[in-house]
Amino acid sequence: MVLPQDLRRVVILAVRPELDGGRYPVKRIVGDELAIEVDLVVDGHDLVRAAILDRAPGDEQWRETELVAAGNDTWRATIRLPALGRHLYTAIAWVDAFATWRHGLVKKVEVEANVDVELLDGAALVRAAFERGGHPALREAAEVLASDAPLVQRIALATGSRLADAVALAPDRSRAARSRELEVLVERPRAVCSAWYEMFPRSTRDDGAHGSLRDAEKRLDYIAELGFDIVYLPPIHPIGRAFRKGPDNRPEAGPNDPGSPWAIGAAEGGHTSVHPQLGTLADFDHFVAQAVGRGLEVALDIAFQASPDHPWVTEHPSWFLHRADGSIQYAENPPKKYQDVYPFDFASADWQALWTALRDVFLFWAGRGIRAFRVDNPHTKPLAFWEWCLAEVHARFPETILLAEAFTRPKLMAALGKLGFSQSYTYFTWRQTKHELETYAAQLADASDYLRPNLWPTTPDIFPEQLVHGGRPAFVQRVVLAATLGASYGIYGPSYELCEREPRFGVEELARNEKYQLRTWDLARPDSLRHVIARLNQIRRAHPALQQNATLRFHPTDNDLVMAYSKRAGSDTILVVVNLDPYHVHRAWLTLDLAALGIAGDHAYQAHDLLGGSRFAWHGARNFIELDPQQSPAHVFAIHTLVRSEQQFEYYL
Repeated sequence: MVLPQDLRRVVILAVRPELDGGRYPVKRIVGDELAIEVDLVVDGHDLVRAAILDRAPGDEQWRETELVAAGNDTWRATIRLPALGRHLYTAIAWVDAFATWRHGLVKKVEVEANVDVELLDGAALVRAAFERGGHPALREAAEVLASDAPLVQRIALATGSRLADAVALAPDRSRAARSRELEVLVERPRAVCSAWYEMFPRSTRDDGAHGSLRDAEKRLDYIAELGFDIVYLPPIHPIGRAFRKGPDNRPEAGPNDPGSPWAIGAAEGGHTSVHPQLGTLADFDHFVAQAVGRGLEVALDIAFQASPDHPWVTEHPSWFLHRADGSIQYAENPPKKYQDVYPFDFASADWQALWTALRDVFLFWAGRGIRAFRVDNPHTKPLAFWEWCLAEVHARFPETILLAEAFTRPKLMAALGKLGFSQSYTYFTWRQTKHELETYAAQLADASDYLRPNLWPTTPDIFPEQLVHGGRPAFVQRVVLAATLGASYGIYGPSYELCEREPRFGVEELARNEKYQLRTWDLARPDSLRHVIARLNQIRRAHPALQQNATLRFHPTDNDLVMAYSKRAGSDTILVVVNLDPYHVHRAWLTLDLAALGIAGDHAYQAHDLLGGSRFAWHGARNFIELDPQQSPAHVFAIHTLVRSEQQFEYYL
């Protein structure tokens, strides 16, 4: 029989973390400790016991961790997350009749009240614990409590810790309250901290000809030297010929124009095929193996759309939206028209077959060793599809990381994160002022249970105006911000490190856009940022403080064009100071939150600039900074406490 709620005297008011009432899982990484808080109340003054039950993926039994009272009816516990996948956790709480009785007995003994009846009550409680499967010694203890043994002996037994511990192992949970089961999606560490490098394989030759995956392999040493974790390839599939776009998105293409890789599908195949000029599936497998051998992971672009030449257009015409005249609706975002792309109709009469086929695209590439995907425009597809599809992918390949390329409304971006995307592009690209950056970072921090930011200064689709005019200092400034504000970031290369900044007139895109034409790149140019970026990635790998977002703190400055922020992990502390003006020298007084830096107020400390090598001996919260953007627009300081005698410290200064 299910007990009415009013017979369960403990009421569980809240469990944290809990996302949207438990509708969606919170996110952590494998090996994390999940700190759980539970608010619960009981009428009167009876004592309560409570615990967290949790179950890892594949486990049949619940693990139990006792909740500890933290005051004001809040209880806390921490559980470990040892495996990838979806863990379950729930809170359980009940009135502890024995502990309540024992507490009352002690108070009466202290005032020398008669406790004969109380000892009989206790005997009944101990006997009940034995009957629930408790230790056999409990039966003997119950007999002693109810006997005419000396009172001192019975009181000592009743109030002793050994009896309390034995009864606690056989709790009475017949009227326990239990919260709903909640989920935590546990992913691998790279879901939180990763550095992505985007590269078009077809633009990896020096003679201007169409590059192949074998040509692209020659770029891998360069990317590894830059220190990136993931090399991300735009779509590698056959490109449609119908309505193929020319350079800079011109409506007509010449006979040798390669077209947009996002116009997926041709006679040679669709989403599970490789463009013939790039090579074969065997070439792809070789590319992946070569990347792995250099410590790189390969991420593929998943774009759920089709060119008019895609085999599915003729094999499954019902998968596409047809207009009144019978033609298939192409993609458009007025005034832009994308005649070379057909969107899918996710609500078609044959939607189940379509959804299955799209899921199988992920599974196909995962079967070839791919565990990272960048998903194009997921906000234009049904959320119900993503919830189902991503759960299917994670169930088979729980180590899969999915990056949502969703530049859309904030709540829709949040929904995609809740539904299972590991990371998300953000509006960092357009946030420029100190106020904008600090406010936006705070918003992202508030969403950390479900939205993990991946910061990109540019992409092939977006190029902010400040880089057009700010030159090399602006490029350095923005990559420092991206690499240190966020635990994950990416660049579109080699365009970014070569500071390419000629825009298409009137459009927030680069001229000679690589989406529509082949490019050649001089990686050895002396003005390249390759050494700056490589140093940033070395710093990120060496410092755990930069590998997470939870401890980001901003520090006041007296100049709105100088921003200061820190991150801390254990004894590792990083302080970043950035000149947001790419044109002029700026000076500022910093007012540092020493507690956030792990510095006692009376301790001297050293700020070691990991980018430039300079060292500063500081004391106290208020310190002076000057940054010349032509030399370096930023300091990335490692903070170290100085342990020196007074005489040595004075000499050091």
